Amino acid sequence: MRVLHVLDHSAPLQSGYVSRTLGILRAQRGLGIDPVAVTSPRHGAEAGPPATPVETVADFDFHRTPAPARALPGLGFRAEMTATAKRLEEAVEELRPALIHAHSPVLNAFPAQRVARRMGLPMVYEIRAFWEDAAVDRGTTTEGSPRYRMTRAMETRAVRRADHVFTICNGLREDLIARGIDASHIDLAPNAIEPERLPPVTAKDAGLAADLGLGEGPVIGFLGSFYHYEGLHLLIDAFPAIRAVHPGARLLFVGGGPEDAALRARAAPLGDAALFTGRVPPEQVRRYYSVVDLLVYPRLKMRLTDLVTPLKPLEAMAMTRRFIASDVGGHRELVDDGVTGRLFAADDPTSLAAAALDALDPAAHARNAAMTAPALDFVRNTRSWSAVARRYLPVYERLTGQDVAPLRDVGT
Repeated sequence: MRVLHVLDHSAPLQSGYVSRTLGILRAQRGLGIDPVAVTSPRHGAEAGPPATPVETVADFDFHRTPAPARALPGLGFRAEMTATAKRLEEAVEELRPALIHAHSPVLNAFPAQRVARRMGLPMVYEIRAFWEDAAVDRGTTTEGSPRYRMTRAMETRAVRRADHVFTICNGLREDLIARGIDASHIDLAPNAIEPERLPPVTAKDAGLAADLGLGEGPVIGFLGSFYHYEGLHLLIDAFPAIRAVHPGARLLFVGGGPEDAALRARAAPLGDAALFTGRVPPEQVRRYYSVVDLLVYPRLKMRLTDLVTPLKPLEAMAMTRRFIASDVGGHRELVDDGVTGRLFAADDPTSLAAAALDALDPAAHARNAAMTAPALDFVRNTRSWSAVARRYLPVYERLTGQDVAPLRDVGT
């Protein structure tokens, strides 16, 4: 069975969105599905104009959508969707998929639905976050504004028109049910990890620690994308209290994003106690995890973070790394406080510092170490991409009337 995924952006860009996509594609291929993909014009807006119509990255083909001509004010989104629909129709004619699987934002759902209807194909829509809530975090709208309500109405319409819907967590699913969507129309495909790519870390990479000048530590860190909702400024604000107890403590930020410059400026008074590495190649990430003694996920409390579950705590669990996380809804859906990880009060640097100091206390070492085994069991048994990808199969088979089996050639 060939499945055509419609994506906002993809590798070689780095983001949680890309990590999820690659996990799904690799797992589906392992199940006998032939996944291919079309990316929206937004990929080119960040990565630059595509060099070729089809790019092979990480052993997958991504059909790129060229940027549309400059549109009149207020018509930019429509131009994006028209361009995506045109490229998607070309891909359908060439690849002959059995099904179209569109991933949020909603700008991907409408073109996918239009092409699916025209070409006589079933279409599923997967929501990773609500576009209107992400816009609130970016500061491009406010909750309850006319634009917010319009986008929310678009999302609801797209959900009603899809043949089936997947969400990445219960928070999103329950929100849709509250809008009047039939619960049987929505299934979960939660965030997950690839255990074989993230085995437990058993030793610190001493060479990397020396190259970074981390000293004796402890090292408190964050690896990922720097968005406002991640609350990384709270980690910086809490750090002096941690360093008062651990004078050799270092703060390590690995990654980048919209908040990069603001975070560097906020951390400037800490001098060389705060280190920013920038983005690192995916194959190097595990080395950086190995030098961090305590990972911190201080997401701010807002509608977005209460509804959406992140990937990063799952990566920490897989690699048996100690972590603490704010008690927003998305974290509570993943972390059993005191059993698989530790939670602290969101938006509160004092609570963050107290939780960090408790986690770093030598007297609490045995208690903290005891959390790694149940956390590892949780991700291996319920949050591997191979397990999550199987959740798609009954829906795919019902909508297409086909059994999932290895694809022999393009015409199969």
